[in-house]
Amino acid sequence: MAIRIAVPKETTPGERRVALVPEVVKKLTKSGWEVLIEPGAGESAGFPDAEFTAAGARIEADPAQLWGSSAIVLKVAIPSEAETARLAAGAIVVALMNAHRNLDRVRALKNRPATAFALELIPRITRAQSMDVLSSQATVAGYKAMLIGADQVPKFLPMLTTAAGTIRPAKALILGAGVAGLMAIATARRLGAIVEAYDVRRAAGEQVRSLGAKFLELAINAEGQGGYARELTPEEKAQEKAMVATAVAEADVIVTTAAIPGRKAPVLVTREMVERMRPGAVLVDLAAESGGNCELTRPGETVSVHGVTLVGPLNLPSQLPYHASQMFAKNLQAFLGLLITKEGTLVTDFSDEILAQSLLVSGGEVRHAPTQKLLEGGT
Repeated sequence: MAIRIAVPKETTPGERRVALVPEVVKKLTKSGWEVLIEPGAGESAGFPDAEFTAAGARIEADPAQLWGSSAIVLKVAIPSEAETARLAAGAIVVALMNAHRNLDRVRALKNRPATAFALELIPRITRAQSMDVLSSQATVAGYKAMLIGADQVPKFLPMLTTAAGTIRPAKALILGAGVAGLMAIATARRLGAIVEAYDVRRAAGEQVRSLGAKFLELAINAEGQGGYARELTPEEKAQEKAMVATAVAEADVIVTTAAIPGRKAPVLVTREMVERMRPGAVLVDLAAESGGNCELTRPGETVSVHGVTLVGPLNLPSQLPYHASQMFAKNLQAFLGLLITKEGTLVTDFSDEILAQSLLVSGGEVRHAPTQKLLEGGT
């Protein structure tokens, strides 16, 4: 009997993405897997039900059948407690779990019991690049963030020579040169801005310069594990603050992207820096969901402070749901290759490095130690 995979409609407010797209569904069904799609699951992303059925999926309107008869459930966001209650015992759920913000939902998965894989925990190793949801969605977020900045700033970004005179190009500053930051840099360059960027990882300088931007450098190397930056010492933070303050004061558009996994985002732009920014300048804070890189960011809001526009967007990939879903689905397709054997059966051994590190819940136990500590009341 073919393994049945379910794709429900996302229920998180504002979530427009869908876990699978017709292109990937077609490949899965050709491999002999059965795919059930909840009616309307892909509509907000630009994928109507007819495209899914043409790709070989079956539209299943009965939630009990959709959830209860499927061996694997694929979602963008962690299932609600009500959704978890519909799961077949022992079913596998794959999604972005963000467990530290959803402990009640993790507890529900544990009590079902279900097997849950958290896509954000997939290790950043070469073999897992095709499954790296965080990178694919950060690409979308970085692109959209720069477009928001360009839309909000009351200036042209490129230099223009017109009959009314020459207009100087705007200056963009990108803080954090990871995947999102590099995409923001590339987008700002395409729009014609002069671009500067800063990252505490000196290795990022080569990538920044390859995109035609100026890399702001300190004599600091804060390269950490997994491609992220380590936390700076107090002395390093003081040096960083002075350099960033000068760049912030001169920028027209700023995109901040700095993050530390499982921790509050570092504050890079203080209240005093905002007060020194140019009137009409815009700051788009991609770290708003984890506390913000700007001291004055309000998550989910756009505010004006001292003539400066501060944007704290939430879930930016959902604002470009078509391509965000395409990339997400390709990541899931690669991940499914680890869960289903060549013979078409589910794996029962999760010792593979990628599966082991992304395993959140299994057999009635929370397998991710930091999440288990939080559930026990630790810090």
